[in-house]
This record gives sequence, structure tokens and C-alpha cells, in this order.
Amino acid sequence: MLVLGIMGSPRKKGNTEHLLSLFMNEVEKTGSRTHIVEVGKKNIKPCFGDGVCEKKGFCHIKDDMNEVYSLLREADIIVLATPMFFYNAPGQTKSLIDRSQALWARRYRFKLDDPGYKIKKGFLLALGATKGKNLFEGINLTAKYFFDAVSASFEGSLTYRKIENIGDMEKHPTALQDVKDAAENILKPYLTRKKILFACRENACRSQMASAFARYFAGDKIDALSGGSAPADAVNPVMIEAMHEKGIDMAFRKPRSIDEVVSKEKPDIIITMGCKEECPFVPGAKMENWELPDPSGKPIEFMREIRDEIEKRIMDLNNSL
Repeated sequence: MLVLGIMGSPRKKGNTEHLLSLFMNEVEKTGSRTHIVEVGKKNIKPCFGDGVCEKKGFCHIKDDMNEVYSLLREADIIVLATPMFFYNAPGQTKSLIDRSQALWARRYRFKLDDPGYKIKKGFLLALGATKGKNLFEGINLTAKYFFDAVSASFEGSLTYRKIENIGDMEKHPTALQDVKDAAENILKPYLTRKKILFACRENACRSQMASAFARYFAGDKIDALSGGSAPADAVNPVMIEAMHEKGIDMAFRKPRSIDEVVSKEKPDIIITMGCKEECPFVPGAKMENWELPDPSGKPIEFMREIRDEIEKRIMDLNNSL
């Protein structure tokens, strides 16, 4: 499971960073994987508002948002942490939010579902220097629609007024307990899931489809991982097309090696699909082999057959858990 933090303050080692670090430390205590995007270090250009993403499904601007799109897709929980600049997020963080229009377009214009949309959650951490009662109205609305665009449900927020000087958050009397309670609440449903690694040779077709179907149909029971013994450079475009026919969006997914995956997360079950002797041995993990033929290089009709067989097996797996 990945918990993605978006550190939206341009100030290094400030109050926003401290608050997000408190939250991520609580996450890491559960053994969950974390990643923080430090927005101030990224090259993220403003949205041009030219409507290309609504016509083509992708943003044509070439910068670090392509990395961010992949992380937003992979994450189960997204934590947006930001200070208040004129009652909203700082400019570069707002650019990241605005550029999520590409994901909004894929969801609402192209009618494609993020495989994790049923279980993906968003949470807001925000702070500001003033004490006005309307201080967080703008960012709460922005966060609500940002999380909706990236297929996450808005699960709530922790907001703090009168935080102006460096160190103010560290001195706050309730912040640590607030964060512990919030992290516990949002993480609890995820921690009882079975961690299942779907493995094939290239991690470009079979294991990608299996992990997507597992997340789509059984994300409340299965923490789905995927990897390949010899990962390809990119996922198979024919596979993407076949999954789109099911309404499932496979954009922004990247092949990974099995070794990379198991170095970060220990699976309870490994389901192989043809990597054979190259598949890993993980102590304590149950092994299962589905022996599905590799559809790489085959026509879409063959890809559909493999897709439908994988979907059926995932449904059976879901019913057995």
C-alpha cells in the first residue's frame, strides 16, 4: 500500500513539512509504504487551459507532472499538506491541482475508472497565520474537487490557525494526538487486507491486468501488487486498449521488477503467470501459478481472451477470501 504525501509549502523545514512528517511517521509505524512529493522541487507548469486533455485524455505539457500522475494512480491514500496563501494553496501546488484536470477528463469525459477508485482516499492538512473563521473555506473546496478528480473520496481534514512562525506547529498542544487519531482512522480499513503480488515476465500485460482487476473488484480485501522478472520499458498498449473496453483506466502505470516490489513490501501470496523459475521465493508467502499464455505480440482478440480469463479468476479469488 502506498500513502502519498503532497508537501505543498515552498518553505523548507517549516510548519507544513513538520505536520506532514508527523502524519507520515504514523503511517510508517504500520509498515505501510510512503512517498512524499515536494512540490517546490518539481518542475510543474501551470495549466494552459487549452482543453487538450479533455479531447485526448492526456496533458501535452512535458514536465514533472507525468511522474505525479503515476503516483496519484498508484496511491491508496493521498495526503495534501499546504499552508494558506490568500485563502488557498501556494501557486505551484495549485498548478499541480489544476493539472489534475487530465485525470478528471479521463474519468468524466472518457468514462474510464481508476482501478482503485472504490478504495482511494484523500485527506487534507492545512495551516494558516490568521485566525479568521473563513480561513479554510477555499482550500476545503479545492481539496474536495482535487480528490474527486484523482478518484479519491475526501475523508476530512486537520486545519490549524495562528501558525505563522517556524516552530509553531511543533509547539501546538494537540497536533501530535490529532495526527495519530486521524492516521489511525484512515488507515484502519487497509491494514487487514491480503497483500498479493501478481507476477509475470514483463509486467506489461497479465500481471498488470490482474492487479488492476484485484484493486477494482476486491480493493477492500486485496492490497494488489505487480511485478515482472524481466520488466518491459512500458505497459503493452494493446492491453491498455483491451482494459479500456471494460471501462478500466490503465494509463500512467509503469512496469516494475519483482525484486523492486518485494524489497519494499512483503506479499502474503504470490500468483505467477509464466515467469517460472525466475519468479522469487519469499519466505512465508504462499505460491500459486495460473499458467496463462503471454499475450504480448498477439492480436487484441487474444488479449481479450486472457483479460476475460484473468477477470474470472480474480472474481473467484475475491469470493474465496
